[in-house]
Amino acid sequence: MSEMFGEENAAAGVGVLDEPLTGKCLCGAVSITVQSMRREVDVCHCEMCRRNYGSFAAMVAGADFTIDGEDSVGTYKSSDWAERCFCKNCGSALFYRFIPTNFYSFAAGHFELPEGLPIKQQIFVDEKPDWYDLAQKSPMKTGAEIIAEAEASGISFE
Repeated sequence: MSEMFGEENAAAGVGVLDEPLTGKCLCGAVSITVQSMRREVDVCHCEMCRRNYGSFAAMVAGADFTIDGEDSVGTYKSSDWAERCFCKNCGSALFYRFIPTNFYSFAAGHFELPEGLPIKQQIFVDEKPDWYDLAQKSPMKTGAEIIAEAEASGISFE
């Protein structure tokens, strides 16, 4: 089962950063501090992520997080199973919440990440446009494959 859906603890079986990392939106009104951030990045090419982030979504996750400036965070329920949150002041896409498991992932670009983090996987590659490719080799899963993984763990999208 993919950790993208929050079935496993964010730190389980994956190396984590020693120190918490704090990222912020473009205007600085919202800052997010992630504890035990995984030493990897997930990439999503689905149409919703591309519309929300302007291209693919590069996301990071950790065991716990805090948000400063919550009054500046807006929420958009993009489907029955997902919320996308943004800064109400500058419009920066901040994070994604997978509703069935309450799993959060955060836009990687808001953080000063250490060099050398691998891409764990690329998902919804069947929705990826042909005008870009990521150079780093990583597992690539179609939308049907990632949905099947979630459904196999008992998550329903109906």
